[in-house]
Amino acid sequence: MEMFITYLVIFVVVVVLLSIREVKQYERGVKFTFGKYSGRLVDPGWRLVIPVFQKMTKVDVRVKAVDVPDQETITSDNISIRINAVIYYKVSDASKAILEVENFYYAISQLAQTTMRNAVGEVDLDTLLKERDQIAGKIQISVDAATDPWGIKVEAVELKDVVLPQDLKRTMAKEAEAEREKRAVIIKARGEVEAAADMSKAAKMLAEAPGALHLRTLQAVNDLSSDQSNTTIWMIPVEGLEAMGRMGRK
Repeated sequence: MEMFITYLVIFVVVVVLLSIREVKQYERGVKFTFGKYSGRLVDPGWRLVIPVFQKMTKVDVRVKAVDVPDQETITSDNISIRINAVIYYKVSDASKAILEVENFYYAISQLAQTTMRNAVGEVDLDTLLKERDQIAGKIQISVDAATDPWGIKVEAVELKDVVLPQDLKRTMAKEAEAEREKRAVIIKARGEVEAAADMSKAAKMLAEAPGALHLRTLQAVNDLSSDQSNTTIWMIPVEGLEAMGRMGRK
């Protein structure tokens, strides 16, 4: 009898040791008894799962990143591009993530690919390049709504790279260069207009002030005298030429 009790105690201890399962702080356990969901999640800690009769699946509830591979799609203005993205999500309900979908990681990746292609196909290339954050927000809302029955919460979607065809890149580079040249010509023209306005204003002021033009001429001669050139230019005011003309007629 004592031997039987000893064997029984050893058997119970072995069963208990084999039944211990550790659930980490960032995990939740989904326990099944006779193949049926027990009805509540298993919290972190050491838990007993009776072999053969029970089974537990642990689910990581931390935020995860899904790298959406390159997808070839066509924008609304019929330009073929390649685009990839990354999706950040977390499991909000571990029981739904196990019971409602076979492989939620794979399902999210496939859903993100199709949603991204559809979202990009609804906008033109200029909108895609200028409003990447808004388009990523639309993709997040669509994927989050579709994965809500699976107990998945999509935290964010980021569009990483937009790969354009080589000929389109060259065309866009030429367009950007032409735009820069256009701005340079406009700035130069505005500068000439402002300079002409200043010269017109200066000429008017010189014409209204007696002797001002003569003083300006003497200043110009003084500036020329500081030059090391052997040639000296003497400028005579128009008034002087007119005076000389009147003297000659007399």
